[in-house]
Amino acid sequence: MRTPMIDEHNLVLFSRSEGDAYKSSQAAELSLNAAILRAEIARSYEELLDIFETFYADDVEVSREDLQEMIRGKARVRPFLLNVLVPLHVMAEVAGLSISVQQSAVPGDTANETHSAWRIDFTGVGGRRCTLKWYATRRWNASRVVYEHHYDLQQIGEPLTMDDLNLGSGGSDVSI
Repeated sequence: MRTPMIDEHNLVLFSRSEGDAYKSSQAAELSLNAAILRAEIARSYEELLDIFETFYADDVEVSREDLQEMIRGKARVRPFLLNVLVPLHVMAEVAGLSISVQQSAVPGDTANETHSAWRIDFTGVGGRRCTLKWYATRRWNASRVVYEHHYDLQQIGEPLTMDDLNLGSGGSDVSI
């Protein structure tokens, strides 16, 4: 007996390997995001570099909606990562900047691809706050990220300035 809602011509077969790939990429995504959320930039930026080395493929491709071209390979991505992590580490460890990172999964149904929403709150020593929000899409090959794209970057609040840091003297703008 046929069920009128199901017609064999409209069925999409879901193979075991696609199901395994989906579960594998979701598990790897959970592990990566948990490691990022556990890392404390005030303590060390090297911890985040170790996470990058562990979870990202040597031939990773990274893009952002406002970049003209894709960045290919760990060797080319690493300097971009350091240009963000080192100043944040110094501002958090030395100058008292508080940094809070949040992540939430965005549902998806493609094997080997994950989506997430990210938020970083920067709070200066006087309580002034700036928030960055964006979305990330990752493609996985087993337990390694082979592609990452960031999009829909939003800034909430004005950039923090030197007055928001505990450096003894202030006045200059610092773009966070």
